[in-house]
Amino acid sequence: MITVVDYDHAWPDRFEVLRKEYAKALEAASVPVISIEHVGSTSVPGLAAKPIIDCDIVVAEQDVEAATDVLIGLGFSPLGDRGIPQRWAFKEPARLAGTNTYVIVDGSLSLRNHLAVRDILRTNSRLRDQYAAVKKRVAEKAANIDDYGRGKNAMVQAILAEAGLSDGERASIDSSQVPS
Repeated sequence: MITVVDYDHAWPDRFEVLRKEYAKALEAASVPVISIEHVGSTSVPGLAAKPIIDCDIVVAEQDVEAATDVLIGLGFSPLGDRGIPQRWAFKEPARLAGTNTYVIVDGSLSLRNHLAVRDILRTNSRLRDQYAAVKKRVAEKAANIDDYGRGKNAMVQAILAEAGLSDGERASIDSSQVPS
């Protein structure tokens, strides 16, 4: 079973603490950062979510290695792209448990996916509430995180369509990833 809880008003504050730590470390290492984005379900006010804060550190492609080195210096372990182009995942150190942190290339489909889901759910309460119901229902039955992702995929595809992603973009996302 996957844990999905009602929205917690403390999530934006948790993100802000992470954003400040990442920004400070990246600036100290002179790594140019385009943005640090709160993505995933915890970034959408009112949306039920797994209580895990998702952060995208958005950089130009040539700065991925330098940003990765900074995260390693903060105690993260690199997990690679996990099959998702232009997005690299990291295992958080114990002191940052309950976070997912990614280095992601500016303009990439992976980033556009994360931002599209977040932004459409922030502005469309009907879709947000439908997605919350799907997430809760699927979480009760899912044996693992992969089952959970597959169980909510049709809803994610509907959200991405509403956000204006093309059929080809959605097909690519469908075959490679399901946002949290």
